[in-house]
Amino acid sequence: MLKSILTLAAVATLSAGVAQAADAAKPKPQRSCFWSRDVSSWSAADERTVYLRVGVKDIYRLDLLGTCPDIDWDWKMGLSSHGSSSICSPLDADIVSRGPLGPQRCPVKTITKLTPEQVAALPPKQRP
Repeated sequence: MLKSILTLAAVATLSAGVAQAADAAKPKPQRSCFWSRDVSSWSAADERTVYLRVGVKDIYRLDLLGTCPDIDWDWKMGLSSHGSSSICSPLDADIVSRGPLGPQRCPVKTITKLTPEQVAALPPKQRP
């Protein structure tokens, strides 16, 4: 009985070590920040997805926490930053859009910097 418990403990320890080694070998996603003042244009794919052009060549996809009605046709949309004008995480910004009852704030769920291949795959109407 004691021998089987020790064997199980050894297997568990070995498995944990292998898992830690595998995690260490994975490349960590780089944090990609941008300044809100560098956003030059935007487009809304739908009520949950916004694309931002930052500077000349960078495109970011913002997935919203919920629906943001009417942003896919609203010409006056804003990016409201929290704290500083550096946007590094979804907690740093909200999309602000005109709604029938005034401005509506739409929280951001994820921010993804698109690769050149992902930008090329976007339909022309969705490119900012």
